[in-house]
Amino acid sequence: MSIETPPPVEPPDAPTAPPMPAEPPAVAPKKRPSPLLAGLLGLAIGAGAVGGVWAYTARDTTPPKPDTFTLKGTFTLMENATEGEETGCYGTGGYDDIKEGASVTVYDGAGGIAATGSLGHSEYIAGLCMYDIAVKDVPADQKFYQVEVSHRGKVHLTVKQAKAGELTASLG
Repeated sequence: MSIETPPPVEPPDAPTAPPMPAEPPAVAPKKRPSPLLAGLLGLAIGAGAVGGVWAYTARDTTPPKPDTFTLKGTFTLMENATEGEETGCYGTGGYDDIKEGASVTVYDGAGGIAATGSLGHSEYIAGLCMYDIAVKDVPADQKFYQVEVSHRGKVHLTVKQAKAGELTASLG
């Protein structure tokens, strides 16, 4: 007889363990910018913000100028008027400040200077010097005006007279 030995029993296959998960990639620690770079970056952002605010607020927000008109009229020098060949008509003696280009000042109702101009073209007629006056940019928001030629005293006008070109003044 022979004894047969049974074949060796192999243990059942052990369940295989799932593979180990891969290690997450190593995260490098965040690198902080250098203090110089951080300062420059902050400066640039701050300057940009300030510039943006400045540009926004710098828009033309000034109130519009009031309506204006050109005050027109005439001025007559009645004494010591002389005609020059190249200089037009002018005054002599105590009136030598009266000539083309002499100052014309327009004052507002409160006595402040509203506009300035000068005596314009002159003409010599029968012993008189007649000058054109045209003062630009006179504010139209006053009830009355005062006009002075050189330093010779003020002439009063209503706004209606001033806008209508009814300025007539004389000296001498």
